[in-house]
Amino acid sequence: MTTQTEHLKLQGMGCVACAVTIEKAIKKVTGVKECQVNFALSQALVIYDNQQIKLTDIQEAVNKAGYQAFPLSDSFLAQEDQETTIRKKEEKELLIKLILGAIISIILIVGSLPMMLGLELHFIPHWLHDPWLQLILSSPVIFWCGQGFFIGAIKALKRGTSDMNTLVSLGTGSAYLYSLMITFFPQLFKNQNLSTEVYYESAVVIITLILLGKLLENRAKGQTSSAIHKLIGLQGKTARVIRENQEFDISLEDVRVGDIILVRPGEKIPVDGRIIEGSSMIDEAMITGEAIPVKKEKEDEVIGGTINKIGSFKFKALKVGKDTLLAQIVKLVQEAQNSKAPIQKLADRITEFFVPVVMVIAIATFLIWLITEKNLTLALVNAVCVLIIACPCALGLATPTSIMVGTGKGAEHGILIKDAQSLELAHQLNTIVLDKTGTITEGKPTVTNYITVSGITDSNELKLLRLIAFLEKNSEHPLGEAIVKYALSQNAIHSKDQPQSLENFSAMAGMGVEGKVENSFIHMGTSHWFKELGINTEVLEEYAHQWEKEAKTTVWIAVDGNLQGLIAIADPVKPSSVKAIQTLQKMGLEVIMLTGDNPHTAEAIAEEVGIERIFAQVRPAQKGEVIKSVQQEKTNRKTQKKVAMVGDGINDAPALACADLGIAIGTGTDVAIAASDITLISGDLQSIVTAIKLSRATMKNIRQNLFFAYVYNILGIPIAAGILYPLFQIELNPMIAGGAMAFSSVSVVTNALRLRKFQIK
Repeated sequence: MTTQTEHLKLQGMGCVACAVTIEKAIKKVTGVKECQVNFALSQALVIYDNQQIKLTDIQEAVNKAGYQAFPLSDSFLAQEDQETTIRKKEEKELLIKLILGAIISIILIVGSLPMMLGLELHFIPHWLHDPWLQLILSSPVIFWCGQGFFIGAIKALKRGTSDMNTLVSLGTGSAYLYSLMITFFPQLFKNQNLSTEVYYESAVVIITLILLGKLLENRAKGQTSSAIHKLIGLQGKTARVIRENQEFDISLEDVRVGDIILVRPGEKIPVDGRIIEGSSMIDEAMITGEAIPVKKEKEDEVIGGTINKIGSFKFKALKVGKDTLLAQIVKLVQEAQNSKAPIQKLADRITEFFVPVVMVIAIATFLIWLITEKNLTLALVNAVCVLIIACPCALGLATPTSIMVGTGKGAEHGILIKDAQSLELAHQLNTIVLDKTGTITEGKPTVTNYITVSGITDSNELKLLRLIAFLEKNSEHPLGEAIVKYALSQNAIHSKDQPQSLENFSAMAGMGVEGKVENSFIHMGTSHWFKELGINTEVLEEYAHQWEKEAKTTVWIAVDGNLQGLIAIADPVKPSSVKAIQTLQKMGLEVIMLTGDNPHTAEAIAEEVGIERIFAQVRPAQKGEVIKSVQQEKTNRKTQKKVAMVGDGINDAPALACADLGIAIGTGTDVAIAASDITLISGDLQSIVTAIKLSRATMKNIRQNLFFAYVYNILGIPIAAGILYPLFQIELNPMIAGGAMAFSSVSVVTNALRLRKFQIK
């Protein structure tokens, strides 16, 4: 089975009920593994088996449901142009229809003022209220401006479903047909003592107001994706490559891995790569959230989309196209925005039954008023108001719009959130488990002390250092890199030196390394491992205890089973760690440190940053078990703990996967990032604070949206049904109901847009 992920642009959706219909239609196609339709984005994220079905099969299923689906381009720049073209076309059509509807609405309202106010207004010509004139003026609005609602309603009827188009069509259609009957047969109504007032202006104004709401809603929804637009806009369009000693300006799509690229001051870096010549200060703010430009020199990596501030440099392209960090960020944000949060499931279930229930309420309203008041006009007006005021769109937009803005805002701060569920879960956390190396500390260890059993001036010192450096050259562990760098600095080895022989190399996870170098079998690792091996460490334990109290990691050295030396390695705490940990604790979160380092070093680091609880000397395979044990603990409220694990290394991946929420430091490995739910690009622990605060702000915004949407319908429908009429003789005008319906969705999207002002205090 080969799965493929596709983003589809959807057209023809009128409300969230349409999104539910499309999602069901796609999921019924054999071979589709997952589908999520986002009404706010007008997009579908589909994962399917491309050996069972083709993309055209999915498009055909959407077409049969009464809508259209187009695959979005693989190029983010082309995708942006595609989205912009579609949006502008839709807005232009809406605007033309809105202008026509507004002009005719004003004419009809002016002509209907005497009837609506119950006054004789002599300055208004009587012919403006002539039913035949109103019929002629209103028909283009009903059948052209409002055709989308009627076509959508007919399509829904053919599918055996109903949506917002059904409600609008029934409401405006009823008012129009009722007025049409009065226009053609006025005497019939007079004979039955019924009102002969027409409601053409209501039907026209309702359609015009809903079109206005749609236009404002579309523009507001476009703003919810502003972060995506900014990210895509970061991508350059050309690159200056050097081929055969000549410079060429080529399109970004033509850049190949291995190309040498020249970047001058003020230019955007086109793709990801490594500097081979020159140096500069680079603004990485939009990618990492870091406001201060970063100094980059030879061998440093650069990120596509960032801005070169001062110097010129050449770099070798390592990742191009969809493999660049910027492209991956855009993809992650898009997928997060297309995903659904658990809180949205309730709204989706309600939306499924919403329109049929409203139609039943409208019919009941009509019958109740007709029977009790024997007033056909009153019964019809109230029924129309019920149909018009009810709005499933506000419910459907409440969650996804906030998620879109929230995930986009996270990307602006260098926080990549995998999906809506992760964003929702972050606000429920009560425990944060932090890996030490590379998370709390810089992850750039350096050797500070070195001693042999024969003392520090013995001639064997450099010989031993040479042997262990050759052994550590095969290790990818940061401590091994530190030892090799130290050996180079002491001239024990040179960069091109190779051992005469190296055999049986093995890295023991969480313990150390071993191997035979130039006929000497060497062990390097923890005191715990040495005790298991039966190697006596007593002679150097006094040094070890002292160095560990100074928050240094100690690495023991044995040759042919006998202790020969000890190395101390310091990894400084990140400047932001202390403040970030204090802030997390003030937010009510328990902060725990998890490390494979020895207890003395772990305790010294914990004391420095203000962490009270630690798990030390934990092997990689045991980290997941530690997370599970913490999850089983109870909080003060007698509930199980919601635990986030923060790490950056391969050995953190199992713990990241076991945690309720895995948070990877983006400066770490691809494996850790893949196993995580949230990635912090900058590697700054303050980003954890930002992520949790953003999650809390987003969930608060969603609750506000849902509250407004539910209360709007709970209060609006009874008022529209005429609940105030028996007490105050007040009935809702259908035009007011139309206005309320049109602006309910706009208000929800506008509230979601407030998240764009989210700031860390």
